[in-house]
Amino acid sequence: MLQFSVYSRTVRNHDDARKHCQIIESKVPASGSVRVLTITEKQYSSMKLLAGEKLSSEKLLDTKDIIEL
Repeated sequence: MLQFSVYSRTVRNHDDARKHCQIIESKVPASGSVRVLTITEKQYSSMKLLAGEKLSSEKLLDTKDIIEL
């Protein structure tokens, strides 16, 4: 297993992704393992569900769902 928790965030472009990565870097604890993986929306949408079911709380994001800082 690579992770215990996985968090995701939708951003508009690579500059926003870089900005949020810097925020994460500034808050990383001294111990543990924190990794950031940047993927495109197209790559994310091609994810395959191998076990279980899609939850009713899951939905496709629209541009109005992007969070601004």
